[in-house]
Amino acid sequence: MFYKSTRNSEVKVSSAQAIAQGISEDGGLFVPSEIPAITLDDIKALGEKSYAERAFFVFSKYLTDFTEAEIRYCVEGAYNTKNFDTDNIAELAHLFDGTYMLELWHGPTCAFKDMALQILPYLLTTSIKKLGVDKKVVILVATSGDTGKAALEGFKDVEGTEILVFYPEDGVSAMQKKQMTTQEGGNVGVCAIKGNFDDAQTGVKTIFTSKETADKLAENGMMFSSANSINWGRLAPQIIYYVSTYAQLVADGEIELGDKINIVVPTGNFGNILAGYYAKHMGIPVNKLICASNANNVLTDFIKTGVYDRNRPFHTTISPSMDILISSNLERLLYHLSGSDDAQIREWFGSLSKTGRYEVTDEVKKAIADEFYAGCCDDEQTKACIKEIYDEYSYTCDTHTAVAVKVYKDYAAATGDKTKTVIASTASPYKFSGSVLAAIGKDTNADEFGLVDELAEVSKIPVPASLAALKDKEVRFTKVIDKADMKDYIYSALGI
Repeated sequence: MFYKSTRNSEVKVSSAQAIAQGISEDGGLFVPSEIPAITLDDIKALGEKSYAERAFFVFSKYLTDFTEAEIRYCVEGAYNTKNFDTDNIAELAHLFDGTYMLELWHGPTCAFKDMALQILPYLLTTSIKKLGVDKKVVILVATSGDTGKAALEGFKDVEGTEILVFYPEDGVSAMQKKQMTTQEGGNVGVCAIKGNFDDAQTGVKTIFTSKETADKLAENGMMFSSANSINWGRLAPQIIYYVSTYAQLVADGEIELGDKINIVVPTGNFGNILAGYYAKHMGIPVNKLICASNANNVLTDFIKTGVYDRNRPFHTTISPSMDILISSNLERLLYHLSGSDDAQIREWFGSLSKTGRYEVTDEVKKAIADEFYAGCCDDEQTKACIKEIYDEYSYTCDTHTAVAVKVYKDYAAATGDKTKTVIASTASPYKFSGSVLAAIGKDTNADEFGLVDELAEVSKIPVPASLAALKDKEVRFTKVIDKADMKDYIYSALGI
């Protein structure tokens, strides 16, 4: 299998090249030339296997230039109880009748990004070695909160790499900020920018595709790659947990083999739900992919109308990892739905860059409506949902997962759909202790770690060791810059 650019279908690279490069030189994203198929018999067999073995099976379909030994090295290095606090890697909690919480936050940074970013360093370093590249790889990351810490943790002290993370100064939770600014490792750098996540993401993509910057790095024996989900090596691992979840539901007798499920995903950048789309088109029986947004509801409006318009107020919410108005991974979906029409993609995303909006064709609008449902909720509705779930089921969910639960409840009420449903739970409630405690009516006057202690008492969920350890960690990174100065910061951090 080879990988094409969404903006130039003539580009054809191996999976190793796609992972090492991160983004195509034309600014497009790499997509597989075809979506590989898996059968119901395959799914049934996976039910008896470990998460690492399920990952091996899925990766063997996409990374066809990797040897069996290389794939096993990657999955076994990432998916183990040294990195995750559960043998299952991803846990399924039966919330209420026919509804399951897919807990994706049992990794070292307590967010779903660990599911991909624990394995990406293995995929990337293996890819570099396969390609015979003799350069230091500089990982550039823009984060709305969780990707930054997960990437830093995955790449810290990985030989032959440097990682630089940019986050919006006032756009992450106190715990997320503490996780990043105290990061250990000799090859890491963290910097806040004055602006929002979209500013950071746009800055990183611009620097990525700058020939001047690429040449300067090359002169110094370096090259860029990405740990954001613009990199196929970040997105592919997310497909696995949807495949794994369906196989587990069958193995547990919760569904019959072949029964359809709904998948609900709280998302801003569209990568997590796009992984569900890939799983569906591989052969996982999925009825509806339900896209949940917070007050930054650009995706909700797009899925309902076919018009993508980022010309709207930007809201800073209690679910900050979803505070995004430019959803990068939508480009991959539209490339597939348009029949791999790279000219159309260039037109739409050129318009997005110039005017902030585009409108897809009627044919693509219908295809989106067939696959997806979308809804959104504001902070007050999110808080009310956290309290409702806590009061009714003694289950404590974070501010992002609550958005998904609220949107799913709205969907079920509007459609009467009784299909069994998996809700992606994307972060530990401890990453947003103050907001969660406020939602369930508890005192929030303590400092961040006092709030953690209070939430432990209320939720009866053990405090993750990685978060508890932050209390006495020294802050290493305090720099705040204008978004226009990102390139200069990179040069300075790299000493070039």
